[in-house]
Amino acid sequence: MGKFVITKSSNGEFRFKLNAANGETILVSEGYTTKANCENGIESVKTNSQSEGRFDRNIAVNGKHYFNLKAPNGQIIGTSQMYESTSGRDNGIASVMSNAPASELDDQTL
Repeated sequence: MGKFVITKSSNGEFRFKLNAANGETILVSEGYTTKANCENGIESVKTNSQSEGRFDRNIAVNGKHYFNLKAPNGQIIGTSQMYESTSGRDNGIASVMSNAPASELDDQTL
């Protein structure tokens, strides 16, 4: 089972990352001004990750592949790591889809 990890950065923003069962980070969030907004972002990932149409597949300037998970309003909820290939990226999407719904929460801000 995966895990959502909430942290607080030095500038006071809250962020989350989704780790797969093997500990690999598969999605990271933007910065949120409050922990409540960060937790809402996690709930949004759980919901929106179940629709393949919410994933934007992209290629960075350096030629590496990545994806963004978007909310229905088009806002980016999370961004993946960089992958060497489209198959790696697509495996990352599949991992988010399978891990997100039942992932536990690890709040490291307590």
